This record gives sequence, C-alpha cells and structure tokens, in this order.
Amino acid sequence: MLGRLNHVALAVPDLTTAVAAYRNTLGADVTEPQALPEHGVTVVFVNVGNTKIELLEPLGEGSPIAAFLAKNPSGGMHHLCYEVDDILAARDQLKAAGARVLGDGNPKTGAHGKPVLFLHPKDFFGTLIELEQS
Repeated sequence: MLGRLNHVALAVPDLTTAVAAYRNTLGADVTEPQALPEHGVTVVFVNVGNTKIELLEPLGEGSPIAAFLAKNPSGGMHHLCYEVDDILAARDQLKAAGARVLGDGNPKTGAHGKPVLFLHPKDFFGTLIELEQS
C-alpha cells in the first residue's frame, strides 16, 4: 500500500525564521509560502533530493497547528506523509483493519493539489500519518 515517503512535516512558530534557517544556514532550496485555508496552515517545502521537509505555520486561531504549538512552543515534528496509488482503496483497507481516518473520512486537496487523508496518531505509535495519492 505505502509508496515513498513524500515529506516530513515540521510545525514552526514563525515560518519566516524557519525559512531563513533552512535557506541561509543550511543552503536549502525552499519554495514560496502557500496558504492552505482548508487545512488552517501556511506551508513551504524544503527540497532535499530524495524527499521534502514541509514547514507548517498556523493560519488563523482555529488551526490545528496552533494547538500543536501550544503544547510544543519551539515547534517539532508534526507528521509523516506517505504516497499511495489509490487513496480511496487505501482508506477502505485501513478502516477495515481498524485504523481511524481523521475528519469525515473523505480526502481533501493537499498542498501538492492531490487528495490527502490523515490517520489517527494513536493507531501509529504516536505519529500522525498523512496519505497522499501519487
């Protein structure tokens, strides 16, 4: 079911500062910020060759990233994103196996313009999992 690791997402309290650290200190190629109101975040991607690092900043007070940062004020690893060939088939297989799909169970459009779903972290050893259709 799982394809390649698409990205590792880090929640950050200040996207401008995080971008500067990756771009200026580490010499990384960083995309322009993209607001995703449906997900309550602003994101950039750091290209690292074999995958990406996604930097997430809250977009609005109701952002799930704001709640994460309230518990982790310095930021931290938020989720892992894996690619799947067929997100609906993956969802159905996971639900049949007892995994919990967050939200209403229907994919939303993610930062790459592709369907995504999130899986409950308690089902995956404390790690929030995002699935993205490849």
